[in-house]
Amino acid sequence: MRILASAFALALFCPHSSWAARTAFQAQCEDSMAKAVSVLYSTPSGYTINNTVSFHGLSAMKPGAPNTFVLGLTKTESRSTISLKTPTLIDPVSGYECVAPQITVALLYSPVVVYVGSEFRPGSCAYQEILAHEMRHLKTYLDHLPKVEVTVRAALARRFNDKPLYARRGQAMALLQQELNTGWAPYIKNEMAKVDPLQAAIDTPQEYARLSKVCAGEVQSIVRPVNRNR
Repeated sequence: MRILASAFALALFCPHSSWAARTAFQAQCEDSMAKAVSVLYSTPSGYTINNTVSFHGLSAMKPGAPNTFVLGLTKTESRSTISLKTPTLIDPVSGYECVAPQITVALLYSPVVVYVGSEFRPGSCAYQEILAHEMRHLKTYLDHLPKVEVTVRAALARRFNDKPLYARRGQAMALLQQELNTGWAPYIKNEMAKVDPLQAAIDTPQEYARLSKVCAGEVQSIVRPVNRNR
């Protein structure tokens, strides 16, 4: 993460380098202003199982897998929101202000939909095998979210270091908002996206081959006739 290397971060500092000793304004800022950096994550609101889309429809929903039928699919979207409050003290003598940023980050997935091809009857052997495969995808999403929460919480703590930030009067809020928008939001998005290669690792050629042969050929008996008629 290279957030601190950005130009606007230079205008937010702690404390001013010319203050050899702690000034009365510094003391007031550091002793009276509470500091809170919060990283929150919410678990998904649950998941639904959808058995109304054919495996041809699911294949169209997951491009990039040529010559491969998608028998099941777990679909969701990662999201994050960042809110900012900046309790502020102003020093009319120096022309500076100090802020104690209160940042709340919410990490979540939109409701997860687990698809199983409509050709597979619920409760059948093939249906259960496909569903079990999709449950691995679901678990991977659920396991990844708290890891991102820990990583982001630690990064925020390193950045803000439990100290007030100082800026020219009237500039702190805008500078912090810019930092969140251009630095932290992309960083969090990148951390959330690290689940993608974990998901891809589940869908190996070996796993596809295994699923095509389970249940005494039940999957093949459904897929092959449709394939011949395409």
